[in-house]
Amino acid sequence: MNTESSRSHAILIIHLQRSSRIKEENSSLSNDTHNIFPDDLPLVLKSKLLIVDLAGSERIDKSGSEGHMIEEAKFINLSLTSLGKCINALAENSPHIPTRDSKLTRILRDSFGGTARTSLVVTIGPSSRHYSETSSTIMFGQRAMKVVNTIKLKEEADYEILYKKMEREVDQLTSEMERQQKLIKSEKMQLDKKFKESERSFHDLRMTSNMRIENLEKEKCQLESTVKTLMRDLEEEKGQKNLLSEQIAELEKLLNKNKQQQLENLSRTKILTDTTKEHEKEMEELLRQLQEERHCSSSLKDRMSVLQQELCDAQSSAQLQESMARELEKKLTKVTEELTSQVQSLKEKISELISEKEVIYEELKSTQEKVQQEMWQRQGLEDQILRLERSTSDNYAEESKTSYGMVRSGSGLGNAAFVSKSGKIREALSGQRGTISKIFEEVGLPNVLALLKSEDLDVQIHAVKVVANLAAEDINQERIVEEGGLDALLSVLETSENTTIHRVTAGAVANLAMNGSNQGVIMNKGGARLLANVSSKTEDPQTLRMVAGAIANLCGNEKLHLMLKQDGGIKALLGMVRSGHADVIAQIARGIANFAKCESRVISQGHRKGRSLLIEDGVLTWMVANSTRFSASTRRHIELAFCHLAQNEDNTCDIIASGGIKELLRISRESPRDDTRNLAKKALDSNPAFLREIQ
Repeated sequence: MNTESSRSHAILIIHLQRSSRIKEENSSLSNDTHNIFPDDLPLVLKSKLLIVDLAGSERIDKSGSEGHMIEEAKFINLSLTSLGKCINALAENSPHIPTRDSKLTRILRDSFGGTARTSLVVTIGPSSRHYSETSSTIMFGQRAMKVVNTIKLKEEADYEILYKKMEREVDQLTSEMERQQKLIKSEKMQLDKKFKESERSFHDLRMTSNMRIENLEKEKCQLESTVKTLMRDLEEEKGQKNLLSEQIAELEKLLNKNKQQQLENLSRTKILTDTTKEHEKEMEELLRQLQEERHCSSSLKDRMSVLQQELCDAQSSAQLQESMARELEKKLTKVTEELTSQVQSLKEKISELISEKEVIYEELKSTQEKVQQEMWQRQGLEDQILRLERSTSDNYAEESKTSYGMVRSGSGLGNAAFVSKSGKIREALSGQRGTISKIFEEVGLPNVLALLKSEDLDVQIHAVKVVANLAAEDINQERIVEEGGLDALLSVLETSENTTIHRVTAGAVANLAMNGSNQGVIMNKGGARLLANVSSKTEDPQTLRMVAGAIANLCGNEKLHLMLKQDGGIKALLGMVRSGHADVIAQIARGIANFAKCESRVISQGHRKGRSLLIEDGVLTWMVANSTRFSASTRRHIELAFCHLAQNEDNTCDIIASGGIKELLRISRESPRDDTRNLAKKALDSNPAFLREIQ
C-alpha cells in the first residue's frame, strides 16, 4: 500500500574479527581462561552486526494486489509470521523455538534469545482504518520486550595462526638443515681434493725415491765392477806391491766415501718413510672429521623428528583445549541457572508493567471511541454526497456532452449557437450547482479529495463527479489545483481500471485544462501521457470523447506543442479515430484546429520554423482523405486546420504530395464560412508553388 516500498526485507550483515592475546591488559576473558590457554597462544575476537529493515505486513483485501504481487505478499507475511512465532515461543519460555521455519528467522536466530545485544523498532500509523495492524504491531513489540538475550563475548584461540607459526619454524629448520648439508658437501669436496693432492704428492715422492735407489744400485754395480777389475789388476801386478798398495789405499778411501754416500742414501730413505707415515696420519684425521660430520647430520635428522613430534603434541593439545571449551560451556549453563533468579525479579517488574498496560489500554479504548465517532461523521458525509450525486447524475451526462465541446475565446473556434445552447443548460443546472457549492463549503475540499482514494468504487466515482462539477466553474479551478486535486485526479486516472472512473476523471481534467494557467501544470505532471495511455486501452466512445476533449484543450497552448507531441498526445488524438463516433471525431477535429491555428501564429511571428508537428504524425494525410465525410461542424474544424497548415511554406511539399491542392481549391470555393474561404485563397495566392501546381 506504499508506492515507494521495495516489497522486500533488507538485511545488512557485517562480520568483524580482531586478533588479540591473553596477556593484554584490556582482555575481557576470566582467570579460568588464563589457566586453560598457554601464554603465547594467539586469540581472535569475533563479532557480527545485523541491520534489518523488515517489510510491513500486507492484507490483500486492503492493498488489492494481483498476480506476482500476491506471491510477494505471501512471502513477506510468511517470514513475518515465522518471526512472530519465534518471539512468542521465547516470550512464553517454550522449549522449542521454530527458527528453521524461514530463512529470515535462521539469519536472525542470534538476535532474539541468543548472545547478541538487540534493538527493535516497530512502526505504526495513526489511521483508524489500520487499527488492527496497529494493535497487532504494538502487541508484537510487547512480546518482544519479554525476550532476554544473554550477551556473551566470543573469543577463540586462533589455531590457524599457531599452525602457520609452526609451519614457518619447520620451514626454517628444513632450510637450515639443507644449508648444513650443502656446507658438509662443500667441505667433503674440499677434503677429497686435498686427499687427492696428497696422494699425487705421495706418489711423486715414491717415484723419485725409487729412481734414486736405482741410481744408487747402478753406482754400486759400477763400483763392484771396478773392484773386480782392480782385484784382477792386483793379481796381475803382484810384483808391483808398492804401487798397488798405494792404489789400494786410495781405493779404500774411495770405498769409505762410497760407504758414507750409501749411509746418507739410507738416511734419506728413512726420512721418506717418515713423511709417508705422517701423510697416512693426516688421512686418518680427515677420515675421522668426515665421520664426525656424518654424525652431526644424523643428529640434525633426530632434531627434525623431535620437532615433528612436538607438532603432533600441539595438535593433541588443541583437541584438549576444545574439550576444555566444552567444560566452559557447561559452566556457562550454570551461570544461566543463576540468571533465572534474576529473571524472576524481572517478571515481577513485568507484572507492574502489565498494570500500566491496562491503563494505557483504557486510554486506547477512549481514543478508539473518538475514532469511531469520526468514522460515523465521515460515513454521513459520504451518504450526503451519494444522495447529491444520485440527483445530479442524469443532468451531468447531458452537460458533459456539451461542456467539453466548448472552445475558449482565446482559441478562435467558438460558435454562437453552441454557446447559447450550453448557456441554457448551465442555467438549468445552476440551482443544482448552487446546492453542490453549499455542500462543498460545509464538507470542505480536502474531505472531498480524500474520498478519491476510497476503496468503495461507488464512493470514488461520485467523488470524481463532484470534483468534475466543481472544476466546471472557473472560480473553483485554482483552489482544486492548490489543494492537490489535480494530483489526485491523475493518480486515479493512472491506477484505476474502471471505465466510468476513466470517463469522469478525463472530463474533470478537461474542465481544468480549459484554464490556460492549469495547462502547463497538467503537462508537467504527465497528464497528456496518462490520457494517451487511457485512449489506447479503452474502446468506450464516451470515455474517448472526454479524453479527446481534454487533449483538444491542451492543443490550444502553443508553448506545450512540443511536449504534447513527445508525450504521444497527437498520436493518441489521431488514434481515437478508430472509434468512428461522431462526437469523438468532432473533438479530434477541434483539437487539430486548435493546434494548427496556434502553430501558424507562432510561425508567422518568427518564433519557430520548420514543418508542422502535425504532418510528422500523419495528420495531414487523414485530413485530406476525410475532409468531406463528417458533419458540418467537424468539416469546419478540418478546413480551418488545413488552411492554417497551408500558411507555412515549409509544409508546401507535403501538401502537394498528399493532394492537398485540390482540397484547398474546394475550400476556397465551397466553404460555408467567409473567413475560411478567404484564408484558403490567401494561402493559394501567396505561395508560388501552389500557383504553379494549379496551372
